[in-house]
Amino acid sequence: MHSDLTPANVVGAAQRLGMTIRQTTLDLSLRLSGELRTPVYLKREDLQVGRSYKVRGAYTMISALSATDRQGGVACASAGNHAQGVAFACRQLRIRGKVFLPTTTPRQKRDRIAAIGGQWIEQVIGGLTFDETSEAAQAYAREAGATYVPPFDHPQVILGQATVGKEILDQASAQIGTIVVPVGGGGLAAGIALWCKHVDPSITIIGAEPEGAASMQAALQAGHPVKLDQIDPFVDGAAVGRVGALPYRLLSDLLDHVVSVPIGAVCTEMLDLYQTEGIIAEPAGALASAAVRRYLPDIDRERGIVAVVSGGNNDVSRYADVLERSLVHEGLRHYFLVTFPQQPGALRTFLDHTLGTDDDIVLFEYTKKTNRETGPALVGIDIASPTALPPLLERMATSPLQIEKLAPDSPVFEFLL
Repeated sequence: MHSDLTPANVVGAAQRLGMTIRQTTLDLSLRLSGELRTPVYLKREDLQVGRSYKVRGAYTMISALSATDRQGGVACASAGNHAQGVAFACRQLRIRGKVFLPTTTPRQKRDRIAAIGGQWIEQVIGGLTFDETSEAAQAYAREAGATYVPPFDHPQVILGQATVGKEILDQASAQIGTIVVPVGGGGLAAGIALWCKHVDPSITIIGAEPEGAASMQAALQAGHPVKLDQIDPFVDGAAVGRVGALPYRLLSDLLDHVVSVPIGAVCTEMLDLYQTEGIIAEPAGALASAAVRRYLPDIDRERGIVAVVSGGNNDVSRYADVLERSLVHEGLRHYFLVTFPQQPGALRTFLDHTLGTDDDIVLFEYTKKTNRETGPALVGIDIASPTALPPLLERMATSPLQIEKLAPDSPVFEFLL
């Protein structure tokens, strides 16, 4: 373990952050508490400066720089929350910073970074992936004598993120038995585990990873950080192909469990957070509470559970995709290829004899082919509950039409999701 990673330095980081950032609330979730029949609390880092916990680590590291290092400025690579945290720290501390962004970064995020950093931040756009952008940022830092601020793999960054754990235990009105933390690079989970295991070693720390980017589980199985061959970028705040070396060293000792959460379950939780608690969570922000609902291992439920809502920088335009993925995951939306005879009344037969009274067609794509006797249609159907699927499939089996159900891993789904 790095010599700086001590509980005393966590206290120092909390004092350094002081009133500069927000002490976010720890809210009881009546919805999740009712489902699990034990108190479940949400640590609301979506309400933090920049709508993410990332500012804690960025500010802690940058504020600790010497006067000489401050004159050299800082650099970072990010397409989202880390960049906003660095921009905020630079503006507060009056330090010049360069933020390197992938070319795929939406204009909305660029504008937000510019608004937070003001004249103290310069944006450099280049590279298709985070790895390319990170290499460019580090190369610039070496050449210009600037300090590179990594998103998770640095002791000062981890100490800043550890203040989330300190706040949780300071704020809790009841005894906490389990804390569930989203895991990308591992900095947040490492910091929370560092503090909470010091205060109460009996607390269970669970990391929640997106199913399509389970880099911490891969590292624990290999005995060291490894780079995944490919990752699913949907849960962008936690879609990291290789966990940090320093977070891994901490978490290999302090992390009790790691669970994988399907993207569809994350989407369902995003919708429930919005509709019930009024929380706009980004996918990574819903990762921990999604794990709490269905993917927790066997733990002591006599004491309270905390799920960290790590961020709320979600683009509203993504909600249509979120809803689609949620419905498919929950078994409420299904797609079929239906081969219709090209004659009048074929569609009426399908509607009258195949669909149930509560089934709803949400997609119907069909093009009449004048030189054929039959034509396929792509049909999307919403059902009232998963139990309505077997009767629907039975009616389809007895239908005179040729009907094929599309599996969620079908290549056709790439056009739908």
